[in-house]
Amino acid sequence: MNNSLSVDNINVVSQEVLISPAELKRELPTSDKASDTVRQGRETIRRILDRDDHRLLVVIGPCSIHDPKAAIDYANRLKALAAEVSDTLYVVMRVYFEKPRTTVGWKGLINDPYLNDSFKIQDGLHVGRRLLLDIAELGLPAATEALDPISPQYLQDLISWSAIGARTTESQTHREMASGLSSAVGFKNGTDGSLTVAINALQSVSNAHRFLGINAEGQVSVIHTKGNPYGHVVLRGGNGKPNYDSVSVTVCEKELAEAGVPTNIMVDCSHANSNKSHELQPLVLDNVANQIIEGNKSIMGVMVESNIGPGNQKIPADLKDLKYGISVTDACIDWPTTENALRSMRNKIKDVLPSRG
Repeated sequence: MNNSLSVDNINVVSQEVLISPAELKRELPTSDKASDTVRQGRETIRRILDRDDHRLLVVIGPCSIHDPKAAIDYANRLKALAAEVSDTLYVVMRVYFEKPRTTVGWKGLINDPYLNDSFKIQDGLHVGRRLLLDIAELGLPAATEALDPISPQYLQDLISWSAIGARTTESQTHREMASGLSSAVGFKNGTDGSLTVAINALQSVSNAHRFLGINAEGQVSVIHTKGNPYGHVVLRGGNGKPNYDSVSVTVCEKELAEAGVPTNIMVDCSHANSNKSHELQPLVLDNVANQIIEGNKSIMGVMVESNIGPGNQKIPADLKDLKYGISVTDACIDWPTTENALRSMRNKIKDVLPSRG
């Protein structure tokens, strides 16, 4: 008997060889228009973080993508709205394919594209890349959460802004991965509301790292990064308490300065900052606008969970019962509320931002 059989991969049922990143990109190549959208998106966001562009970054869209058709519908609406408010707000669409789970649940379009626990990940990668290409070809930059440390090799060339979630901000794996991402990256504060893990992450991500990963051909490799200078904190509240108010923002500014990292702050209008009530997100936006009017200089962006329809829904046993344009994860504001919220914010701060220091 081969002794290795009795000790190796005891709990592994099977292994499936996945398409390599290079193969996927050959099947779904990036067009010139899509590349231009990504390049311009990244450069604009860097300029906002460097204070060379006075506009406010707005990362907005569905909590997660489960229906590519509805996502394109949303993207077309958002593209028109983005153009309308572009003198004041720089709009980037949330295109989130991977969802972290505290216990179990649907893990997102890449892991389970058919929403039926079939876990056709190779299909999910194709569907996700095709959607990102279509959105980029509209001229709309995209944002996503970098959750799985392998998937950026397949999709990151189409991403203009990335997030590291509250559950993974403390993870060394995600800090190292983020140090090599080509986009700016926002680290959320911990689920308990603490800033320490996010600030530690900002110090880590700006430095060079070496770690295990895969290359374009899918080979296990030692990845060498030079560090990502465009990390920033995302305030999302925690332990049932918000942290977007002016006092919390001032505390965050002080801790960032003491740590020697730039005082760039994004406010996530959902999660604990809206008490997990999607209807309250516009009120958080309004509060942020008032802080900017009153002289705040550190808030450079906001994040909003928005969809075509309001609220959310559970994934039904019969997928024909899914309601169009409504989230299957966190609840979102609907499209009319989205339009009103962004137009209102633009009108409130449009005359203030150009003279902001």
